[in-house]
Amino acid sequence: MSDQRPTNIVWHDGEITPNDRAKVLRHQGCTLWLTGLSGSGKSTIGVALEKALIGRGLLAYRLDGDNVRHGLNANLGFSADDREENIRRVGEVAKLFADAGVITISSFISPYQRDRDRVRKIHEDNSIRFLEVFVDTPLEVCESRDPKGLYKKARAGEIKGFTGIDDPYEIPLDPDVHISTNLLSVSKAVDLLVNHLQKTGIVRR
Repeated sequence: MSDQRPTNIVWHDGEITPNDRAKVLRHQGCTLWLTGLSGSGKSTIGVALEKALIGRGLLAYRLDGDNVRHGLNANLGFSADDREENIRRVGEVAKLFADAGVITISSFISPYQRDRDRVRKIHEDNSIRFLEVFVDTPLEVCESRDPKGLYKKARAGEIKGFTGIDDPYEIPLDPDVHISTNLLSVSKAVDLLVNHLQKTGIVRR
């Protein structure tokens, strides 16, 4: 992707603060960034978490890897540069949602630590909460699930640069939440995340 930067632009501040929005919504905006291998359960947990939060009367919205590539990132492929740009764009969108007061649930493989750190910095530079959630599922379990048949294609050489097969997945160094799907059901994983949101003061108990 091009590194060209726009010029002659100035950020225009508004008069509404994140605290103003939190008073209306009864919770703070934040981004929960679910990262893990394909088939790890990121999207499944994200869907369940969104439903649980909405059921509690909290404003939540889910950004999912495949869904975003149908629109915003439809022009990106799966090269290293395009993957980096995919995560950068989603990080910016998640920041805007979270700044608006939404509990934003982003489910992306995002295999490289530098890209996840970059998204965290995008949030922290704007004083927006960012929680990295490692959905930890062994490769053999993900491959046995293979919901989209991608591992089979990767093993057959039909897909190149597939994360976990011939492209690395960098395990999060210090995730805010670590979900071991071998030990937790989806409902228990959701409970863990909701409890963490409460413990950190993002959501009221």
